[in-house]
Amino acid sequence: MLNITLPDGSQRQLPDGATGYDVAASISEGLARNALAVTVNGDVRDLHRALPDNATVSILTWNDTAGKSTYWHSSAHLMAEALEALYPGVKLAIGPAIENGFYYDVDLGEGRSISSEDFPEIEKKMLELAKNKSRYERKEVSKADAIAYFTEKQDPYKLELLENLEDGNITFYTQGNFTDLCRGPHIPDTGNIKAAKLMNVGGVFWRGDANRQQLTRVYGITFPKAKDLAEYLERLEEAKRRDHRKLGKELKLFAFSEKVGAGLPLWLPKGTALRERLEQFLRKAQVKAGYLPVVTPHIGAKELYVTSGHYEKYGADSFQPIKTPNPGEEFFLKPMNCPHHCEIYKTEPRSYRDLPVRFAEFGTVYRYEQSGELHGLTRVRGFTQDDAHLFCRPDQVKDEFMKVIDIVLYVLKALDFNDFTAQISLRDPENKAKYIGTDENWALAESAIIEAAAEKGLTTTTELGEAAFYGPKLDFMVRDAIGRRWQLGTIQVDYNLPERFDLEYTAADNSKQRPVMIHRAPFGSLERFVAVLIEHCGGNFPLWLTPEQFIVLPISDKYSDYAYQVKAQLEQHDLRGTVDGRDERIGRKIRDAEMGKIPYLLVVGEKEAQDNIISVRKHGEGDLGSMPLEAFVKSVQSQMVEAM
Repeated sequence: MLNITLPDGSQRQLPDGATGYDVAASISEGLARNALAVTVNGDVRDLHRALPDNATVSILTWNDTAGKSTYWHSSAHLMAEALEALYPGVKLAIGPAIENGFYYDVDLGEGRSISSEDFPEIEKKMLELAKNKSRYERKEVSKADAIAYFTEKQDPYKLELLENLEDGNITFYTQGNFTDLCRGPHIPDTGNIKAAKLMNVGGVFWRGDANRQQLTRVYGITFPKAKDLAEYLERLEEAKRRDHRKLGKELKLFAFSEKVGAGLPLWLPKGTALRERLEQFLRKAQVKAGYLPVVTPHIGAKELYVTSGHYEKYGADSFQPIKTPNPGEEFFLKPMNCPHHCEIYKTEPRSYRDLPVRFAEFGTVYRYEQSGELHGLTRVRGFTQDDAHLFCRPDQVKDEFMKVIDIVLYVLKALDFNDFTAQISLRDPENKAKYIGTDENWALAESAIIEAAAEKGLTTTTELGEAAFYGPKLDFMVRDAIGRRWQLGTIQVDYNLPERFDLEYTAADNSKQRPVMIHRAPFGSLERFVAVLIEHCGGNFPLWLTPEQFIVLPISDKYSDYAYQVKAQLEQHDLRGTVDGRDERIGRKIRDAEMGKIPYLLVVGEKEAQDNIISVRKHGEGDLGSMPLEAFVKSVQSQMVEAM
């Protein structure tokens, strides 16, 4: 008999040869019906593979991230089968699952192409094949047999992938008439796939090398129910309506100029007001938490970034050196703030009594992103980080880390980001060459993050290989109002830069010791944060943050003087707004103000001027009736207090 442990700690005994499906069936018929795959001691495996003894097993369904990933990987194979049927002779490269769906890179051959007009035919073929309910069959093969198979099939990309695989670790998966080189895992059969939609098609180079063959990448997504696909497409349409590039232009927040340069945003007056308010909000919290503001230059000598390690790791992604008339002298546009803050730390001797020292800066940095990767404010070449670097004793690390978590949580709550997980990003133990520092320091840094997150009661996930090159980190992964996942705030523990910059403090026994450095950015970058915020709230910013909280709309020019009086009185109470003094009908003014997503529309005419009142409309809600200015002010101020 097999001894199986379930996620809740309970145990089951099953006959030798039992599978994940058998475990699911022993729990409930419904779970067995919905099961897609299984984790065995943390590894995702096929549902129908035999289980080892003394394994910890978890059943994966569509509701699990790993379940969806397995489902979409299997769907990529289904699409490849459809492409082989419709485009005889097509050569296949790779077809992984991605966050939403999957893609397959294919070589269609000379003179053939796929466009969006071909999508319906491919989708139809996929669903036709899916109805066969073909099992995904796993088979271990020798390297020689695998090479022979793909040589006969004339699949050069599979043969190249085989070059790096070791004999004894090669598997094929077959469904219907289609066989692929694949490690798996896969869902039980194609019958689980009930709805399919191809989303996009584009060109890519094989293995990202511009000197290699150009392939066609076909993106798709599938669902177990047609209703799920319809809801997904509705969310995509909503995402288009919320696109920060579209709303940023409509709300006059930011712009880009070819003459200024790609990836270099221009903040317009309203966008600048919003950005500055975000800065003020965080500065206030930082002052309370004992942070010291600093300012550093936009450039630095090359040697600074050589010392920090950024030149070695990021030199290729930075702008080229700035040469001066002095031979051999080179500067770089600042790619990171942390080396500058290390040098600030060194400006005076530090005692153990002085620590922690917390330096904070809204520092603009520059990185040369490829033009094809630029995307609105989310991927730019110049951006401002809400950077802070804390220098503390080793015994202070966990406490300081927990205090930083408090600031990040404060930021997320104030801006209505309530759905998030904390991702513990650790070093890849199989590729330590990517990182700097000793194993001992990495172990200390990683344990500090894990313990702090646990004590704060955060919902966490752990990702190997996602650490920064100098240390592990805690990344806050936020889901927005329509369910998309974004990485925003980050906190990192670093034992390495203090070593590289020879930072020290005098300990109680008068010895010289190294401080530990904590990197922290609750927003991440203002540009990216504003982009995510725009899309999260659809441009309807929190009342305390929005650039214009009200607009006064005089019914005609006769009431403009009263409109400006209203504006002036509201500004005395620190409310922000403007007057629409255009010679337009009131209906047009209301419509334009609604389009501008201004929270409160204050209509004034003869009655309002006589009685010293305002008629209030709320964006998205309509008429709230007439009220004295004092009542309106009290209502707005109470809303802002509640939000904060």
